Amino acid sequence: MTKILAITNQKGGVGKTTTTINLAASLAAAKQRVLLVDLDPQGNATMGSGIDKRDLPATVYHVLLGGNSVKEACRRSEIGKYDVLPSNRELAGAEIELVEVPNREKLLKNALQSVAEDYDYVLIDCPPALNLLTLNGLCAARSVMIPMQCEYYALEGLSDLVNTIQKVRANLNPVLEIEGLLRTMFDPRNMLAQQVSEQLKQHFGDKVYRTVIPRNVRLAEAPSYGMPVLYHDKISKGAKAYLALAGELLNNASKEA
Repeated sequence: MTKILAITNQKGGVGKTTTTINLAASLAAAKQRVLLVDLDPQGNATMGSGIDKRDLPATVYHVLLGGNSVKEACRRSEIGKYDVLPSNRELAGAEIELVEVPNREKLLKNALQSVAEDYDYVLIDCPPALNLLTLNGLCAARSVMIPMQCEYYALEGLSDLVNTIQKVRANLNPVLEIEGLLRTMFDPRNMLAQQVSEQLKQHFGDKVYRTVIPRNVRLAEAPSYGMPVLYHDKISKGAKAYLALAGELLNNASKEA
């Protein structure tokens, strides 16, 4: 069965898009068929996959509004070896245009049904807000990955996100569950980071991934070259961490099967 994973956190700057791009590339390197869905109007996941968001005949915006199918809008990330349903600033107006559309929360879910069997993993990069686009991501997904920094305010935002996920599960998507919490930009020398990390493990147990994503210069550089860090510097700590995360995901999936 295709694993559809929403990668979300309403707090910006936590490594959400970085995670989506690099996890997609790492899963593709492990011979998995991967589709990355860019649901953020900023289009950073599109650009970070080596696709120019300024020159696209069709995007996820056109898919949500029913003008194009997913197959028609998809582009290939040649360097990352995965497919991308791209995004650009056109998507920013989608919320207003979709207000009168019936079942507007499930437009992405319905669109993905036609291609789900073509992929092993569908990774949805949600915008840093709890809006209609994020809601579409949560309704389409079977599980949620939450990237977060180990800092005080992250814990506060996490409770809001968990409440939202519970409401979506109760009212719109009964199969939705939290896949796991991913600690990003982690600096082991920071005492607060270590304390928050321990709190997460105490509260969420095995829902906290064993893999930790470190602060890494190569990881930060890679988007400016339009490529995942695996192809920018494959021996960097960042590349190794995302390969480990992909391995953890695949191992968990084999246990569930």
